[in-house]
Amino acid sequence: MQRFVLAGLGGFIGSALRYGLGGLLLRPKGAAVFPLETLIINVSGCLAIGFLSALAEIRGVLAGPSRVFLFIGLLGGFTTFSSFGYETFQLMRDGQDRIALLSAILQLVLGVGAVWSGGTLARWLGVVLR
Repeated sequence: MQRFVLAGLGGFIGSALRYGLGGLLLRPKGAAVFPLETLIINVSGCLAIGFLSALAEIRGVLAGPSRVFLFIGLLGGFTTFSSFGYETFQLMRDGQDRIALLSAILQLVLGVGAVWSGGTLARWLGVVLR
């Protein structure tokens, strides 16, 4: 039950952070249709989970409940895969196939690259800060 509550609390905080950051990054009316705020949120979430998971491996921290809170709850609530799917579908439905394809490619390449970068950074810091 504790992990269930921690996942929910982390999800609430992550969703609130996503909503706040998305509002700050929101495209002005009439601006480009590319969903930049979703890309920024997803890539930063991927960077964070890559960094934190590598840190957890290196230092042996973030086990059990803290891992549920951070990885499943907070970062799961913060990243926006469902928004990405919806926005991509809307772009395709509206005939913006090239922008939809560009967004999908960037989300995948930059997202996976950010997970790798976060892990690499954590490992580098682990070596440097020893």
